[in-house]
Amino acid sequence: MDSCKIHENASKCSVNTMECFMVLSTQAQKISIATLCGLFGTLCIFENSLVLYLIFSSPRTRRKPSYLFISSLALADILASVIFVCSFVNFHVFNETNFSKEMFLLQLAGVNTSFSASLSSLLLTALDRYISISRPSKYKLLMTRKRAWIALGVLWVTCVTIASLPLLGWNCCMLDSTCSELFPFVDDNYLSSWICFVMVLLGCIIYAYAHVLWRAHQHVAYMEKHQAQAGKQNTRMRMDVMLAKTLVMVLTVLVLCWSPVLVLMIYSIFARLSNHLRKVFAFCSTLCLLNSMVNPIIYALRSKELYSSLRMVLSRFRRQLKASEESPEAESTRKSSVIETVCEDTHVT
Repeated sequence: MDSCKIHENASKCSVNTMECFMVLSTQAQKISIATLCGLFGTLCIFENSLVLYLIFSSPRTRRKPSYLFISSLALADILASVIFVCSFVNFHVFNETNFSKEMFLLQLAGVNTSFSASLSSLLLTALDRYISISRPSKYKLLMTRKRAWIALGVLWVTCVTIASLPLLGWNCCMLDSTCSELFPFVDDNYLSSWICFVMVLLGCIIYAYAHVLWRAHQHVAYMEKHQAQAGKQNTRMRMDVMLAKTLVMVLTVLVLCWSPVLVLMIYSIFARLSNHLRKVFAFCSTLCLLNSMVNPIIYALRSKELYSSLRMVLSRFRRQLKASEESPEAESTRKSSVIETVCEDTHVT
């Protein structure tokens, strides 16, 4: 904070302090942030709402634990889009400060909850795939619908609790401690703890998917040695290649979207950030929103079941649209035939 150095506890907890965190100085920067948030947020809400509709409109998919985890991911990403876009644009673009410290921490808790729940849902999805490939014979016994709902309940309660800690008192105003240079009123120790929490989630996701890829590769190697039919070998190899592409895509998107934000957060704990780096952090924050936008494409729409459901929905929509276009023509044809009949009857009479 080069331009806003805060020394006393009274000043650092003032609502006016939030102006020091509004780092976008030019109109071009504000328009860019507003455009990115509007584009990513709109697409994210549309895609994830579509995923929720496809899952819960089918009795078959909504009973499967895998799709319960994906629906939790979609719900978390929708909440992230709504809360993040509204609060982020309101703060950085419109520079609104007409709210209390508690209201700001409540908005921050909403953002943290939704993004944490999104990553945690990704972890449950990764663990689901890990169990399905490491213990395929016991998968249905281990991953029941009841256990899936319990896991989701624990997930959301944990994320809400961790995100609400600054609002409940773990902030630099209540503790008279060092404030973060990236977020108003947030204690540096809390930020460090939240970073560790996210890093653990990311590490577990990466480990689970790396193990899945390793087991799939082992399985294909075994099939190449023991399978007599070459056709089945080729099929297994194609499945391994497809799985590898999907997992590489998952890990690449996670690392690219989250690493810039986490690196800057870690750097802010140990060193003072310049205004330029804080502007970079504001733009990098939109990458987390981009991750929420890409999640349904990777996890849901690549599923054969959901893709076939999507094709059925689109086909039904096209039929309805075609029927609505043809109905006025059919009505006019019916009316003209009635008029001709009446005219003929009159002429005969």
